[in-house]
Amino acid sequence: MTSLQRFKAGLRSALFLVALVPMSGCVGFGSDVSVTQTGANPAPLVPDSSDPDAAIGLRENPRIIASYGGLYSDRPAEVMIAGIVGRLMEAANQPNEKYTVTILDTADVNAFALPGGYIYVTRGILALANDSSEIAAVLAHEMAHVILKHARARANRVRTNEIVDKVVSGIFGADPNSGAIAQRTKLSFAAFSQAQELAADKEGIAISGKAGFDPFAAARFLGTMGRFQKYSAGDASQADDFLSSHPSTPDRIQKAIETARGSFGAPGIGEQNRDGYMAGIEGMTFGSSPAQGSIIGQRYVQPMLKLTFTVPEGYKLQNASGAVVGVAGDGEAVRFDSAEVPPSMALTDYLKSGWIAGLEPGTVTSQTVNGIETATGVAITDQWSFRVSVMRVDDQVYRFIFAAKSDSARFAKGAEATLKSFRRADNRDFGQIRKVTIRLVTARTGDNADTLARQMASFTKGTELFYVLNNLLPGDPVTVGAKYKVISVQ
Repeated sequence: MTSLQRFKAGLRSALFLVALVPMSGCVGFGSDVSVTQTGANPAPLVPDSSDPDAAIGLRENPRIIASYGGLYSDRPAEVMIAGIVGRLMEAANQPNEKYTVTILDTADVNAFALPGGYIYVTRGILALANDSSEIAAVLAHEMAHVILKHARARANRVRTNEIVDKVVSGIFGADPNSGAIAQRTKLSFAAFSQAQELAADKEGIAISGKAGFDPFAAARFLGTMGRFQKYSAGDASQADDFLSSHPSTPDRIQKAIETARGSFGAPGIGEQNRDGYMAGIEGMTFGSSPAQGSIIGQRYVQPMLKLTFTVPEGYKLQNASGAVVGVAGDGEAVRFDSAEVPPSMALTDYLKSGWIAGLEPGTVTSQTVNGIETATGVAITDQWSFRVSVMRVDDQVYRFIFAAKSDSARFAKGAEATLKSFRRADNRDFGQIRKVTIRLVTARTGDNADTLARQMASFTKGTELFYVLNNLLPGDPVTVGAKYKVISVQ
């Protein structure tokens, strides 16, 4: 277990967060496709009272978009994905359903659907695929869970978990409106049994193959996901996503190959459309979105919220779902996130309201830092010591949660220095932000995987990432004239 995973486990022992983000299983899509666009202002939608699934999807759609970083606006990618989904739904014999396709602005590798025809893919999974057939395989797999009624059983299980969480919150005095067990909920909705995963693989391959896509793409992309999972080991942004709930194993890949061969014949059949797919993702943001905050060494700059802070030397920051997290060595970590706190509630009262276990009320103090109202306190559990700070900026409350195996003067000093660095950002801070995007390079005579990978050598583990993103191995030949993905800083 990594130090970050241990921190998350320790944090769960201190935080009791109980407002869930339901992602009920998908129950209906079709060839009537609309694409969610940033900036669009459609007429208010009214759910069909006779269709409870449509009502669930309509209600939860805004929550999903918010929890995954908002919409990602990229018209070429939107059109490409909508076309793929339309073909898949025709092949799945569901031509009369309506659905909305949304690209989520997150580096998480994920794809899923909501009742009422809402289907989602993330920037992260689009960046990992190398042709249209691979994304078709991912989407067809999710549709297969619905067709095989797996999603309905999953939704029932999540409702049971929600009842349990409410009971736990009542026993331990947690505020039922304070937040969400977001990561566990995501896993609950994503997790299927091994038998269900294999059944969805088989049905998904049948759907994508019938739609005219390469039926061997599922096995190929499973292999790519397995490589990316190893590359991303220990990365918080990948800890609770599609890779965790859709494990890639040699046995599963082999079964996917056997299914494709048994149903459609030898490899080399079906559409891959590599060139069209590459054109669809060219210029797409890679990794964390600058709009969601940029990490510049030890500093974090949030341009939308106009906030910045700096963590002590030794901490490695990274964006996670709804938070910024960092680890230092093997025994310290920090989490920065936000919380819903009524404007009328004092920050000292919020610290004492029960959302964090082990808080020592006598340690809670208030002060003003860089013109910002703050409150701090110390919490102790069996295995962790916490230094907690909450700050109110324009009626929004933000939190620092520092954790260590044991309290110390150095640990306390680091937490205090971070709090003192928290301030409103200005144009000088924004000028340091750089956007990382997907750029396409054309292989020339004499090129191979190694010569192209050198273009990413300036990034940490950049050459290794190049091989994974393009599903290549060191020394592999490349096709002259073909396009390959590299990431570049603008």
